[in-house]
Amino acid sequence: MLRQMVGGMEMIPGEIWRAFHQHKKTIGGRRPQLVNIVMMLRLITSSRRTFLCFDALDECPGVERFKLLHSMKEILEQSPETRIFVTARPHIRAEVENRLAGHVTRVILRSASSDITRYVRFRLGHDEMPDAMDESLEAEILKISGYRWETYAKALVL
Repeated sequence: MLRQMVGGMEMIPGEIWRAFHQHKKTIGGRRPQLVNIVMMLRLITSSRRTFLCFDALDECPGVERFKLLHSMKEILEQSPETRIFVTARPHIRAEVENRLAGHVTRVILRSASSDITRYVRFRLGHDEMPDAMDESLEAEILKISGYRWETYAKALVL
């Protein structure tokens, strides 16, 4: 994420430039640690309105998710103009709301099952190996795709 942000800047702040070159000089060109990355993100986000997006936060392992949420909270506290958009399944909602207390607005996204079915039918119709699927498998894919979309299409907006 830091690389994407820096890549979109006209001019890289001197502190970030120095930090990257300092890490590059270490044995093996070690990457910056999370603490350094968060510091650099705070530096960038404190000087401009920034939107950060994290998709499928629930798929992040628990320990790493804890670190990521802690880092998000640090950034939000230091950069009031920053907005973070997170998508996740509902089972981690309480964890996100607890870790980012005061910074969370929840929005539930729902799809029209007819839209999903139409999209899946389109993709199945353009399958490069059409002989690999029979009618019962296609019917099962269509049935499951509608169900899973509802499960995955929950969002937390921070």
